[in-house]
Amino acid sequence: MELRGTPVQEGTGSGPLLVLRKPLSFWGGVDPLTGAVSDPRHPRHRERLTGRILVMERTIGSSSSSAIMLELLRNDVAPAGIVVGRPDAILVLGILVARELGYPTVPLLRVGEEAVARLQMAEGKWGVISGDSLRVEPAQGSA
Repeated sequence: MELRGTPVQEGTGSGPLLVLRKPLSFWGGVDPLTGAVSDPRHPRHRERLTGRILVMERTIGSSSSSAIMLELLRNDVAPAGIVVGRPDAILVLGILVARELGYPTVPLLRVGEEAVARLQMAEGKWGVISGDSLRVEPAQGSA
């Protein structure tokens, strides 16, 4: 499967898909030292975002989300890429600031809410973000 979208932050990234059915707040919801979901009310509590393609319809906004994203990137525990239905400007700001500071960044691709819904069944498959597309392949190591 291949989905086209709009690159909000260009780049390439690949990893297993982590598809969130519930929005996530980065502020108070993600540990910037480990890259794990830290909100105990979130269904994916304790799962690590590190090295995965994070797929979600949207985030729960907080003006501090950019600081958490910046820390995830600085600590090398960020997702390998982010795919969203609707981008959050505050989260994008963290990626842009990281780029300006010389930290590695991650691609962020807007694909729309319908495409995110189509990805619900792709959990664990391998995702590759490149340019304006997300390619979904069988999980690495599977036949």
